[in-house]
Amino acid sequence: MMKTWFRGAALAVSLATPFAALPFAASAFDGPELYQGEKALYEAAQKEGLVVSFDTGPTWANWAAQFKAFTKRYPGVEMVYNDLGSAATVVALDKARNRPQADTAYYFAGSALDAAEKGVVADFKPVNFDKLPEPFRHPSGQWFTIHTLNIAFLVNTKLVKNVPQSWADLTKPEYKNSVVYLDPRSTGQGQVVVFGAAFANGGSMDNVTPGIEYLAKLHKAGNVLRTVGTTPYAQFLKGEIPIWIGYENDGLKAKYKDGMGDDVAVVMPKEASAAAPYAISLVKGGPNPNAGKLWLNYIMTETGQATFAEGYVRPSVPGVKLPESVAAQLPAAPQLKPVDVAKAKAKKAEVDAAWAKAVLGQ
Repeated sequence: MMKTWFRGAALAVSLATPFAALPFAASAFDGPELYQGEKALYEAAQKEGLVVSFDTGPTWANWAAQFKAFTKRYPGVEMVYNDLGSAATVVALDKARNRPQADTAYYFAGSALDAAEKGVVADFKPVNFDKLPEPFRHPSGQWFTIHTLNIAFLVNTKLVKNVPQSWADLTKPEYKNSVVYLDPRSTGQGQVVVFGAAFANGGSMDNVTPGIEYLAKLHKAGNVLRTVGTTPYAQFLKGEIPIWIGYENDGLKAKYKDGMGDDVAVVMPKEASAAAPYAISLVKGGPNPNAGKLWLNYIMTETGQATFAEGYVRPSVPGVKLPESVAAQLPAAPQLKPVDVAKAKAKKAEVDAAWAKAVLGQ
């Protein structure tokens, strides 16, 4: 799934971007409000009749279910979307700054920082904004995290007799030539692996050295089969990888959706792991500001957050009650620590050079 800091290629984007649209019918929703002021905002959004959601491809993070639930709750507000990729979304917002097309924009939070720096997103604090950890939100709401992707061990139980439960376990001789992870120099997931290893070995966002030293030790022990530059999901499904230090949701997807079943174990390492934030913004000067706010509020409610969990990504709002169907699949993981994307961005060159020197001797 996730290859780099961005969820798609950095394409050159035409302002005449095609959209997919979802049908709607006009009426008012019944029942109690999900939050104070919801009905008034819905009435204002109905007058606009449309929300344009950039980079929310329906197969990623359960967006298709979010669209369906949103349009069911808010008849008369049409939903249109595209699937540009994180970097390309920022390019599109920048090119259209004088006549914005989008109402909202979703991306890896590293791209959210870029959008805020370019001045193309607006201040908006949605429902549950104040519950987010500080690294997961812009101070004035120009972006905020809606879900995370988290480092876990994805273990093929046909190839691995004893499933490792910790970073320390992975260094054992029995895991020789077993471990695959993504190259941190060219992929965002690889960078997050470094931070996860650092958190687990006494490091922090400000001190990544323990993570680099750990990975060097893993290589020196001969336990790393290879590092890769693109996601090895297809190879994992084919049974070609014993242990992948990757994203939890890929393991759960392989287990519950793509046929591996009990042949895969998804392990959150017991010492610590890293949670990578995915964020969304209200676009500055967007054509349908009330509809945009209605959409952002909805996905930050407990209802919207639980829908993300159904797509095997963890909600960003602490304490959200997960649906029974996924609660056992996403057990509590207090060892997860948030990646501060501003610090990660500042540290990238250091991580790249240190990893290449320690692991590759370059």
